Amino acid sequence: MKEVKAYIRTSYLEQTVKALKDKGAPGITVVTVHPVGYGFEPHFTLSEVEITKRYYDVTKIELVCDDEDLDKFVAAILDSAHTGASGDGLIFLSEVDEVVKIRTRKRGSLLAEVSE
Repeated sequence: MKEVKAYIRTSYLEQTVKALKDKGAPGITVVTVHPVGYGFEPHFTLSEVEITKRYYDVTKIELVCDDEDLDKFVAAILDSAHTGASGDGLIFLSEVDEVVKIRTRKRGSLLAEVSE
């Protein structure tokens, strides 16, 4: 299994989530984030939140999928969130070894095994 974390412009969130759902994404988590670091000059004296609100409007999308579905979900994000301008965002891909469902305490390597 793979975990996908995509940081995208918030203005592209709706169309990106729709594209992922249309491709069959099993579940999506959407989080408002306040990125600080890339592209900031060291002389800024504003707080992180002030900087973020002024310069960036970013949302993080997270999902876990089977290995064979990874490419279609990455493509959906790229097709939906790409403008070609600086600040389009980043996608991070990670390996997921196992899933544990808290309610049933079931463990598994496939999402279907814990989706009951």
